[in-house]
Amino acid sequence: MAGSNDDMMGGDAEGGARRPDRAAVENLRVLESIEVELTVEVGRAEITIRDLLRLNEGSVIELDRLAGDPLDIRINGTMVAKGEVVMVGERFGVRVGEIVEPEKRMESI
Repeated sequence: MAGSNDDMMGGDAEGGARRPDRAAVENLRVLESIEVELTVEVGRAEITIRDLLRLNEGSVIELDRLAGDPLDIRINGTMVAKGEVVMVGERFGVRVGEIVEPEKRMESI
């Protein structure tokens, strides 16, 4: 069948591997240029509006994580990995430590 999943993924009817066709490779190249938002979550907290209104410079908000716990790395809001903060020159970076299994990622969508 033209355009079947086997054709796009480079397989054949017998389950053997073959080279991906040119259209599939071009489709992947198009996907590579799509921008996504990556965020790193240190932790979360729930506070009341009263406490929110009382915040000022120097206020401390206690988060739901312990110091040293891995951070959540999210793509478009979906957790894809856990990592740790590192310094890259004078900037912060994140070192990826554990990738979330695709099945678990799909559960959160």
